[in-house]
Amino acid sequence: MSTHNKAITNTSESPYVKLKSINFGDCKWDKGFWSEKVKAAQDKMLPYMGDVLCGDIGHGLNNFKIAAGEKEGEHKGFYWHDGDFYKFMEAKTYIYGLTKDAAILKELDEYIEIIGRAQEEDGYIHTHIQITDGADRFENRKYHEMYNFGHLFIAGSVHYRLTGQRNFLDIAIKQADLLYTYFMPDTKHYQRFGFNQTQIMGLVELYRTVKDKKYLKLAEKFINRRGTFEIIHDSTTAGYPIGDMVQERTPLRESEEAVGHAVLALYYYAGAADVYAETGEKALIDALDKLWENVTGKKMYVTGAVGQAHYGASTNLDMIEEGFIDAYMMPNMTAYNETCANLCNAMFSSRMMGIKEESRYADIIELVLYNSGLSGIGIEGKDYFYSNPLRMVNNSRNYDSHDDVTESPVRQPYLECFCCPPNLVRTICKSSGWAYNLSENGVAVVLFGGNNLDTTMLDGSSLKLSQDTEYPWKGLVKITIDECKNSAFEIKVRIPKWAVGSTLKVNGEDTGVATIPGTFANIERVWFAGDTITLDMPMEVTRIEGHNRIEEVRNQIAIKRGPIVYCIESPDLPKDTSILGVYIKGDANLEAEHKEDFLGGVTVVNTELLLREDKNDDMYQTVTKPVLKSYKTQLVPYFAWSNRGQAEMTVFMPVIW
Repeated sequence: MSTHNKAITNTSESPYVKLKSINFGDCKWDKGFWSEKVKAAQDKMLPYMGDVLCGDIGHGLNNFKIAAGEKEGEHKGFYWHDGDFYKFMEAKTYIYGLTKDAAILKELDEYIEIIGRAQEEDGYIHTHIQITDGADRFENRKYHEMYNFGHLFIAGSVHYRLTGQRNFLDIAIKQADLLYTYFMPDTKHYQRFGFNQTQIMGLVELYRTVKDKKYLKLAEKFINRRGTFEIIHDSTTAGYPIGDMVQERTPLRESEEAVGHAVLALYYYAGAADVYAETGEKALIDALDKLWENVTGKKMYVTGAVGQAHYGASTNLDMIEEGFIDAYMMPNMTAYNETCANLCNAMFSSRMMGIKEESRYADIIELVLYNSGLSGIGIEGKDYFYSNPLRMVNNSRNYDSHDDVTESPVRQPYLECFCCPPNLVRTICKSSGWAYNLSENGVAVVLFGGNNLDTTMLDGSSLKLSQDTEYPWKGLVKITIDECKNSAFEIKVRIPKWAVGSTLKVNGEDTGVATIPGTFANIERVWFAGDTITLDMPMEVTRIEGHNRIEEVRNQIAIKRGPIVYCIESPDLPKDTSILGVYIKGDANLEAEHKEDFLGGVTVVNTELLLREDKNDDMYQTVTKPVLKSYKTQLVPYFAWSNRGQAEMTVFMPVIW
């Protein structure tokens, strides 16, 4: 095996992917928005998370120590806590890949040694089962063994690629081999087990790492088994919902609607996209096309968030949790929008972009990164949201106290269900790996931000670019070619869907290439060191309305500028003003202003709102002409809300024209 291919999701040799992954570390954010976020992850987010997970609060490392016989105690955290610890390790590995800090490698080695000692002789490792009396391996899928294994396979593969060390990879291989032994045969007891889809992605990534086709075959097997059995409770399903909730009612190749738990669904789709990338099976991609359109066209919020409800029913009337409900049914106040689900939406879109070579998928990646993903963590990097509603009203249902604080009105320093924090932090840490992709004869510019790219194109030639921009606050992006081959190649520049009226120039002259929003503008020519591409995207503040069928936003608008969705938050209103009494004039002036020392440095939108003070608390009341008071204030980026104490907030506001 070679460590040459170091991509985070390694499609460098995937035959059915058109835009290939770059090696992680080839692109580094060097200034601006994402550079600051990665630095915060390195300096604040990960050290804090390490203190939590390696101490007695998060207990993640303790579980491995107990399983290894090195500590007394019982398993703490949810069944899937191991997988969340692997995600934390994956995030640390990305920072090692960027910094080559020997202290990080030493820390990871210490964790890996403990995990290795906890692993059983035949390869099995799942601390809840190992520690807990009366819980047996592969007895009940509610224990989320597959979820933990999938994250082990991914983290082990990434660790090997970025460090060249086999210690973590060997643990993953041992567990994967055991999984193959149990699950490759068509045994009735095991046919419904692979419900939490992370293992599909993980198995494909392991296949890409070690080139053993049995892992790809097993990933395919988990897909093929879906919908081939009667949906009734049996001994393996007791204690957890069945059917659409866990993606098992309809075979994937026949699926046209996103249903069930949003994370389970999107991890499954991402895994199926990974399988397609290696096999090219048309039925898979046809289904994934329909599912992507359904998610993003009928069940996604303006922030890129998904998973409308904490509890509900699918269109087949299966009970669902944390997931998709009917098309266009988009509540604001009770919107669940788990941080993990939002990130999974970006992961699925990233894979589809590579397969299809289409820019529109990257619009979703960007939307999530700047809005419903980033809202999951506070500016200090030490507190978290699990759910991300579009409206927060004090004393509403999503304000009530819940044992798992997944619907808390303020970010929490620790979530017992700890899946979202390391998922978000690993995404921030690996974000530079999403910035560019390699095309057949060139490179695609996917994300904007101050960065340097030093990579090898698919034909083996060297390419160095640097990107200079104050994005997302300004729409001017300058890309300089620092080194390249002397024959013609293409640079595909993404034109975001919102970027109407963009101009694209090379060395100050118009390229003659159309800048169609939602597509790549493809510039193919002989390039020279020192050439510059200038993309200028008008950063107009725009008013956004929902589809007519979204009842909860009828006659309401949201405000967006570039990729950033805005909200009004109670600290920017008079004391004791209810967020439900806030209206916006349809023709109100909307003026962007950058504030370097506010909320970590953001651009706000100054505007005039109307405050209604004459409504009472009766459920229904006779209408009189509303008494509206003008109030000049600012809107803040949605991702930055709830950083000034407990607050009310709304993205959509009723509009008065």
